Amino acid sequence: MSQSLPNNHLPGHHSLTGWIFVGFLSSVLLVVALLRGQGMVSPQNDAPVAWQMSLRFEDRPNGDIAVLDTNNSMEIARYQGEQGFVRGTLRTLSRERMRRGIGSGPAFELKAHTDGRLTLFDPATNVRIDLESFGPTNMSSFAQLQIHAKPSLNASQE
Repeated sequence: MSQSLPNNHLPGHHSLTGWIFVGFLSSVLLVVALLRGQGMVSPQNDAPVAWQMSLRFEDRPNGDIAVLDTNNSMEIARYQGEQGFVRGTLRTLSRERMRRGIGSGPAFELKAHTDGRLTLFDPATNVRIDLESFGPTNMSSFAQLQIHAKPSLNASQE
């Protein structure tokens, strides 16, 4: 003797409610997909450049990374050992060059901005890495190149 009651008059059981939910969910997924496709990168105005260096990074047979100043082809620094951040950063830029069929010939640009930011830029691919985003310790591994490239005051006064 059990009779089932129709659910037509119970709250929340309208056929329209389900379609509204499906439409809302579809809209959210569409917006997320569009925004991810556009990168959601907010443009950042660059502060003026305080100093800039044109550099080449070369692997040595013993595993070291030699840093050459392209203005005079002199080695200004050498990274020995693991140097995970430096190697990872250079690997990222090199991978993009390989993907585009560009060799290792063109130099990279290391730029320090007046607001304290430091960027490594590849003019061959227009890829830019904001080094300050990885913290002061990692950024200093590139910032020290500027110190090595400048002659000391005592040497220039002789």
